[in-house]
Amino acid sequence: MSTPLQETRLPVTPAQQAQAVLRADKLGMWASLACALHCAALPLVLAVLPALGLNRAALVDADQAFTIFATVLGISTLAFGYRRHRVKRAWWLLLPGLTLVWANTFTALHSHGGAHVAMMVIGGLLIAAAHFLNTRLLRGSSSHCALD
Repeated sequence: MSTPLQETRLPVTPAQQAQAVLRADKLGMWASLACALHCAALPLVLAVLPALGLNRAALVDADQAFTIFATVLGISTLAFGYRRHRVKRAWWLLLPGLTLVWANTFTALHSHGGAHVAMMVIGGLLIAAAHFLNTRLLRGSSSHCALD
């Protein structure tokens, strides 16, 4: 005997799953680019704060939230993508990108100095590139999972 909830649930096809991952990869790509822009602009914002009568404490540090979000989204979308296309290249971009952002967010490197900014921007761009590559690989494997 099935419950009303089970009766209304529609089966999810592999193509629908792949489309969901493509949307998540696009979100990951844009979020990673936003993270890179945040890291690149932060020194300028910190320099302007005194002119606005504010101090650094007025700024909420979003690095940790970006890092955790990027990690969860990146690993989940690339894991699903890998199950479809079986190509490891996107992981070779994601893992160094995550390493850079984790090291610069949760260690003493988290100083918002020049080296921190450069490594966070590079890490964000690597993560965005990994999502982009995963999307391309998923689209290339469309003959196997009917993405179009």
